[in-house]
Amino acid sequence: MNLSWSAAWKLASRGLNWRFKGLRLLLVCLVLGTAALSAIGTLTGAIERELATRGREMLGADLEFTLAAREPAPDELAAIGAMGELSQGARLQAMAVRLGPPPPTPSSEEEGANAATPVELKAVDAKWPIYGRFTLDGGKQVGAPQGLTALIAPGVADRLDVKPGDRLQIGKAVLTIGGVIGSEPDRLAEGFALGPTVIVSQQGLAASGLVQPGSMVRTKLRVKLPASADPVALGESIKARFPLAGYEVRTRDKASPGLDRFVSRMGQFLVLVALAALAIAGIGIGNGVNSYLETRRGSIATLKILGASSGDIARIYLMQLAAASTLAIIAGLAIGVSVTPLLGKALQGPLPIEPGLVIDAGALAIAAGYGALIALTFAAPPLIRARDFPAMAQMRARVSPLGTQWRAALLPVAAGLAGICALAILTAPQPLLAAGFLGGAAALFVALTLLGRGLTALAARMPRPKGAIARMALANLHRPGAQTSALVVALGFGLAAFVLLAGVQTSLDGNIVARVPNRAPDYFVLDLPRDRVAAFDAVVKGAAPAADIRTVAAMRGSIVAYGPANAMTRVADLKQIPDNAWPLRGDRGLTYSDTLPEGNSLTAGQWWVKDYTGEPLVSVDEALGEALNLKLGDRIAVSVLGVEREAKIASFRRIDWESMGFNYVLVFSPNAISDAPHNLAATISLPADAKTPQVRRAILAGLVKALPSSSVIEIGPVLAQARVILSQMGTAILAAASVAILAGMAVLAGAIAAARERKTYDNVILRVLGASRRQLLVLLLAEYGLLSALLAGVALVLGSGVAWGVIVLLFEFDWLPDWPRILGVLGGGVALVMVLAVAGSVGLLRTRPAQVLREL
Repeated sequence: MNLSWSAAWKLASRGLNWRFKGLRLLLVCLVLGTAALSAIGTLTGAIERELATRGREMLGADLEFTLAAREPAPDELAAIGAMGELSQGARLQAMAVRLGPPPPTPSSEEEGANAATPVELKAVDAKWPIYGRFTLDGGKQVGAPQGLTALIAPGVADRLDVKPGDRLQIGKAVLTIGGVIGSEPDRLAEGFALGPTVIVSQQGLAASGLVQPGSMVRTKLRVKLPASADPVALGESIKARFPLAGYEVRTRDKASPGLDRFVSRMGQFLVLVALAALAIAGIGIGNGVNSYLETRRGSIATLKILGASSGDIARIYLMQLAAASTLAIIAGLAIGVSVTPLLGKALQGPLPIEPGLVIDAGALAIAAGYGALIALTFAAPPLIRARDFPAMAQMRARVSPLGTQWRAALLPVAAGLAGICALAILTAPQPLLAAGFLGGAAALFVALTLLGRGLTALAARMPRPKGAIARMALANLHRPGAQTSALVVALGFGLAAFVLLAGVQTSLDGNIVARVPNRAPDYFVLDLPRDRVAAFDAVVKGAAPAADIRTVAAMRGSIVAYGPANAMTRVADLKQIPDNAWPLRGDRGLTYSDTLPEGNSLTAGQWWVKDYTGEPLVSVDEALGEALNLKLGDRIAVSVLGVEREAKIASFRRIDWESMGFNYVLVFSPNAISDAPHNLAATISLPADAKTPQVRRAILAGLVKALPSSSVIEIGPVLAQARVILSQMGTAILAAASVAILAGMAVLAGAIAAARERKTYDNVILRVLGASRRQLLVLLLAEYGLLSALLAGVALVLGSGVAWGVIVLLFEFDWLPDWPRILGVLGGGVALVMVLAVAGSVGLLRTRPAQVLREL
């Protein structure tokens, strides 16, 4: 007979119940996969929209030009001003000193040292901000400060214990506090700060006297363009017209390059996590459908005996699976949308996300499409097997397991996989990355399947152990109907997911320790005049005679060309900056020295002699040399204060970045750049017995009085801020990776549940033959323990390999895993497999043999 669709639905609906018994694994895996996809799609869409809509506000302009250590020349200023409305400002480090009596009741001895604090001084003109709303604490919208008024960040108010109406001294300027900053529109594009912000007018900056030849000031020219103007083309035109000026250009589309790069990498990682969750969920769905149809084997055989055709069977169970899948997809979408505000709140620090509920119809449609395709694709093989095998074969399935109808399943599976690949590649921000990951997942699936078959064949050829339990455990790996291949795939993916999470987490922790070291100078001092070194030493040594002081020449410049003398590559001509060549982006710190800097070691070439007077030379960081394929004798050209200077590469150095001292990518011979106007920078390292509030107070007060134009930066708060930022990144990455772990746990549970029905018959026969429950439990543990032990090594290689790719290739961190912790997590995963195996089989051990035999 051929049932109509309506009749088939009546039979299908009667086979379903509100608890969806037998289909729970399908529901769990599909809900997890769809929820991950919808949440990730919605989150990345929200970030991209936020960056697109807030680009002007984040940058404070359509186009921004930044100059290091100088103001623009008149012709440069005229060319930029002709583009549109121009706002000029500056940014530099400074010291803010509280004027007036100290607080009447200081809360601690430490508070007395807070009469001075390092700040980021931001000077703006009357046109600032061109875009966005600048508000004070309390929400009042204001414009740029006027005259000798200063607007301070909350950190300044807290550290100096000042309020509006109080006075501050910055450099030579005495400023009145006009308010506490609430919302600064272009704060996000300013990047990492070495202190809280103080905003002043151009008049206030001039009164401070901080801008002198060689000062580490960054001039910013912000332009509001006409609607039809192309900011990218205009920015390139200025760089082409003034190639030696050293302008760093940003557009509204790339308001914060560092943030853009992080968002791009985070987006790539989220796509990989979503696809991984999808692949793992597909395995669970296949196991779940197989287990469900195994429980319906008798019903399927009965329907066929009563005259139901293969098409009828397919329609009935396809409707059941479609109904369950639809509910799971809807639930997954709802969960994904509901958790997006929580993710947004957790990631609001490192990423530009507005908290609140976000509904992205496109992302939800893509997630639903993925869910439907993955459900149909992985459900097809067991469904076709149930459709095509005759009734008697279904009845004998316990003693004569059904084969695999790969030929019949090939077309729907291939069509489903093609649909999944097309959807992933066409909707991914990085199609090549998505295609590569899908190819890798397919290769991994095939490899694990082949490994499973290889283990089955190996188990069949191994000599039989003497013990009965060990002999039966080995036989269970290769007997007819054994689930070894399916278990290898599921356990391989699941355990590898645990290793992946552990590898990512421990490497992130290692990078936080390595990149934000505990050993660092206590103070950095910027803009130290060369003729005031003696006064500087006197103040520091007077407060702490055993203090270690290091001074170096400090200036700013940008690399404009590199390579062999007769074929130098101009940085302006590069379409894309080479990987790991970050010093080519914008201006960098430059220095010169007669001796090899402390914490550096030569890896090639030689250092120049003291008082060298020959051809200008330069020593280059070996990592930059490798990124640019530089050789000894090649040349580097830099722009310093708008003048191009060229030097020959005399050596390569390995830099100890962990020292957090003065680490320069380029170190020149003194005769190369020492004639350019510049100041010095210094570090102060205090001995342990001198790190007291009294000593710190004496150093800060003495330096502020003796060197009002210098900036003293305390390192402790800076390190704490860096640790917070890296920790937030780690939290974001681990929160995303946990989705794949949840899917992996569901697959582990599903693989064990899928094998449960097969073991029911085996356990009953063994019970009839006299086996005790204890012996059956030991047999179960031996079988899963043997399989897990074999797969643990495979999972270690696979999971750590993927973790290495995520850390090194995607986020460009160092691979610093904690292997004991990773092995511990892997051991925990194996233990979880054993717990799930026991928990999923407790019911089998309690089954009465007579009850099962009556149902055969």
